[in-house]
Amino acid sequence: MGASAARVFGAALASVAALGIAFAAITWLALESGGVAIVETHAGDGSIRSTHVWFVEPEREFWLEAGSAQNGWFDDFGRDPRIAFRAEGRHGDFLARRFEDSPARARIRALLREKYGLRDRWVGLFVDQSRSLVVRLDPAEP
Repeated sequence: MGASAARVFGAALASVAALGIAFAAITWLALESGGVAIVETHAGDGSIRSTHVWFVEPEREFWLEAGSAQNGWFDDFGRDPRIAFRAEGRHGDFLARRFEDSPARARIRALLREKYGLRDRWVGLFVDQSRSLVVRLDPAEP
């Protein structure tokens, strides 16, 4: 490979790397830049899993969305429905309840789209939101 070809290859490689870094940065900002809750679940090995999730709060109820059933926190509450929730100065212990009916899922998906706007659209480019799962948090008994 000649010097000219090496420069072209190097520039192309640098461009691809820059695009990858930009994609990762935009995705991180979309997912984490505000309005994010932290949920703590009990992983299969007994440890506490801490996960950042999007949420909405219609009618004073907390609703979460999992992009897929393979999300660790979503899998955890299948074994143990107890979830600790923290967001925007509020916190508490809850029991997670999955909702499979399409009216609830469509309603929560619309509220998430409204709340997160362009961020939601960005994530929708690489996550099939039509297959997302919604979870309502019910207050745990003391």
